[in-house]
Amino acid sequence: MQRIILLGSGLSATNLIKYLLDHSEEYNWHVSIGDIDPEVPRKKVQGHPRGSVFHFDIYDDVLLRNTVKGAAVVISFLPASFHPKVAAACLDARVHMITASYVSNEMKLMSEEAKAKGVLFLNELGVDPGIDHMSAMRIIHQIRSRGGKMISFKSSTGGLVAPEFDNNPWNYKFTWNPRNVVLAGQGVSQFIRNGRYKYIPYHKLFDRMLYTEIPGYGEFEIYPNRDSLKYRATYGLEDIPTMFRGTMRRPGFCEAWNVFVQLGVTDDTYTLERSMTMTYREFINAYLRYDIEKPVEQKLCEYLDLDPQGEVMKKLTWLGIFEERVIGMPNATPAQILQQLLEEKWALEPCEKDMIVMQHEFIYELDSQLRQVTSSMVVIGKDCEETAMSITVGTPVAIAVKLLLTGRIDLTGVHLPLSPDLYNPILDELEEFGVVFHDEDKPVD
Repeated sequence: MQRIILLGSGLSATNLIKYLLDHSEEYNWHVSIGDIDPEVPRKKVQGHPRGSVFHFDIYDDVLLRNTVKGAAVVISFLPASFHPKVAAACLDARVHMITASYVSNEMKLMSEEAKAKGVLFLNELGVDPGIDHMSAMRIIHQIRSRGGKMISFKSSTGGLVAPEFDNNPWNYKFTWNPRNVVLAGQGVSQFIRNGRYKYIPYHKLFDRMLYTEIPGYGEFEIYPNRDSLKYRATYGLEDIPTMFRGTMRRPGFCEAWNVFVQLGVTDDTYTLERSMTMTYREFINAYLRYDIEKPVEQKLCEYLDLDPQGEVMKKLTWLGIFEERVIGMPNATPAQILQQLLEEKWALEPCEKDMIVMQHEFIYELDSQLRQVTSSMVVIGKDCEETAMSITVGTPVAIAVKLLLTGRIDLTGVHLPLSPDLYNPILDELEEFGVVFHDEDKPVD
């Protein structure tokens, strides 16, 4: 019996666990799940005879070594910062490891030792990164096989609320880590457009949007991701004139979110005095000009040139930032205060469903003609457990585990799913779970 170890069992792991247990009898697997709170995976295992749970603490080095020893593969769904520590233990035990997360430089440095020990570390197998890589590479390879030359590649992904539950003025609810949403985009975003390098500092990021439409799902706006340039090497597009990756939101979101960026309340580097007794209205007022006569709303509108009756102010008022309600958080950073309020107002209710949207745009030259491929994907969650995020993050990882343990992957070292022998079987099987891309190939006008 092959022993599969899963470390971490949060929301994104639900469909991963289900897939592995559903196939465990067929492939003679035992799935053992470690979590700091064993009750979390126990609810997902539901007494399955080929599943077990145990208490796991990443800071317990002896426990980590004993856990990975003798496993057929270790899947890490821990926070990405812990992957190198798990990988080091897997190297010592000569055990394969799979994650959904970005490959860190620390992980990359382990590649040669992993090869020498016959170990595979397969990463970036979630939705973004993961499905974005695989679906993009399949079309890039198809274009090249026909003799086409890539001119432009743009790719965007968004985790949103399903249309039937889109019932607040922001057209947004949390479908993944709220902290990551609050801190998103900090730093400098960089991409290349028509051969010219573009750099957008954080305070200008939400002023610079692109727009797109997905048939049947309406319009979306896109703000740039932090670093699009590194993907030229990842995709073998080193000489491409245009390379852009972004995050999708519904129209109007970025303009309203930019208010928080301009105020500085997404900062997580310092704490506010008396944040425990401060109200949300006082919190916003602390970042505005001192004027005891003018109300907070007026000062904010004057500072950022907002229409007092406009959509942005309606969004902010609905959120509750002008309320005389006590924050109740001791020694809180601005970002933590904002996150607390957003978690209250942007919560995805138990009966509601989430949605993942992804779109690639490829422009290529073939036979002296420019053509454009637009490839779009939409996945709607089934319920509050089998969410779109869980389906698109956990399922490709699970399929990769199956491919590895059934001998269909013959790789060692640190890898991403960029080759046809990896992305084709994963993408093909994902279609059974509703992860389907719809492509349109047409001449550029």
